Amino acid sequence: MLEKTDLSKTIINDEYKKSEKIFKARLGELQRKAWELKIPIILVFEGWHVSGMAEDINRFILSLDPRGYNFHTMCIPCYEDSLKPFIVRFWSEIPARGKIAIFDRSWYSTAIIECLGKEKSEKRMEKCLEEINYFERQLADDGYLILKFFLHISEKEHKERFKDLKKNDTLFILDENENKGRQDLDFVHNYNEYLPFVEKLLEKTDMRYAPWKIVEANDRGFATLKIMMTATHAIETYIEQVTRIPAEQTIKYLNIETRDIPELNGSILEKVDISKKMPADEYRKSKKLYQQKLEALQYELFKKKRSMIVVFEGWDAAGKGGDIYRLVENLNPRIYGVLPVGSPNDVEKAHHYFWRFCEAIPKVGHITIFDRSWYGRVLVERVEGFCSEEEWKRAYREINEFEEILTKAGAIVLKFWLQIDKDTQLERFNSRQYDPEKKWKITADDWRNRSRWEDYKIAADEMLQKTSTTNAKWIVVESNDKQYSRIKVLKTTVEALEKELKI
Repeated sequence: MLEKTDLSKTIINDEYKKSEKIFKARLGELQRKAWELKIPIILVFEGWHVSGMAEDINRFILSLDPRGYNFHTMCIPCYEDSLKPFIVRFWSEIPARGKIAIFDRSWYSTAIIECLGKEKSEKRMEKCLEEINYFERQLADDGYLILKFFLHISEKEHKERFKDLKKNDTLFILDENENKGRQDLDFVHNYNEYLPFVEKLLEKTDMRYAPWKIVEANDRGFATLKIMMTATHAIETYIEQVTRIPAEQTIKYLNIETRDIPELNGSILEKVDISKKMPADEYRKSKKLYQQKLEALQYELFKKKRSMIVVFEGWDAAGKGGDIYRLVENLNPRIYGVLPVGSPNDVEKAHHYFWRFCEAIPKVGHITIFDRSWYGRVLVERVEGFCSEEEWKRAYREINEFEEILTKAGAIVLKFWLQIDKDTQLERFNSRQYDPEKKWKITADDWRNRSRWEDYKIAADEMLQKTSTTNAKWIVVESNDKQYSRIKVLKTTVEALEKELKI
């Protein structure tokens, strides 16, 4: 892509000033229109060091209302960031609907620094680019407009600008001795060495839903106008598409891929033997044994720098809270957390549905237990009509990709579905309804959900079949008997940890 770029393009100063004024006014109008239509926009700026990125971004954002955008500067990942899966770190920075997020360097520079620093790993780079493509496609499918600019200058221009920069200490002084060993400096100096990697990066991530625009940046005025013109045209086109199509539809860049999602094969839940029980004495003995093992395994997990994610889904009153309580009863609270998931608030609704979960994804050595999770998209949101059919059908692929990213980063993912029958649920509902100490557990939503039992059963069956993957399988827990359910969860967790940690 870069070798065919004509870097001789320039613009005369008078024409630049006249055009800049026009584009600034238009970009301000488009920002307000995008806010009204709740269109989220992501602008990614990448390029060679000293390509003029900071100046071009500043000229661009002066056109915008600062209340409507967030500016992010990405640099060398801090220690805390390095403890989380690569692309998960960036989910928290995506804008709410109607807002603009501007990235002065992004996940792309981070991938280069981490994968091509002192210990170059092209395999690791391939993995990062795959995660980036998942990430950007999921956002685009959810209605995000993604624009990516790469500011390109020649090697000669690159060297000359560095010479000028070293003479000017008003911005920063580059002390090579002080910064010796910093990974990003390889990217600063070794233009020719990094050129093929940058070419590959651009080629592998130049997608219809998130295309790259190469900006000829030898002439800074030309670069600024090209960025403004490209953004103006893209936002105008997107707004035109949004206002032209019916409100219930979304802009689609890709057809939903189903080739990697299995066809339904009967009902999983109907085959579950929920009559399984455990005597009280065996329960007490097993509970003590597995909790002691789990306590030791938690420290092994920490020492070996692995993380664990435990997801609990199931029928209302199936016993999720009791199972979680026994799971964490002997654990160190400093390195585990439980996240109870309810209905999303207004801020959460304004983002992609993964957004509210990514902050809770555990660092290496830690455990996060989700009491309900991202599977709400294919359960309650599907059944209650809180999302479109296209959205929940697309979610199977998105969830599988998301969990693939987690497991490839070393996370152990356990997913429990707690299964009870309808009569047991009614008995537990009534017990809660008339017990003053338990009445807080039962809500009008629980009764409403019960009235749609068959709809939830169909949704749960499809979820179990389409999102049970090699590295993130569903474990159905027979939960009519609470004691049996609790021991199965404890035993399964212990066995999974022993297998993964090779104990």
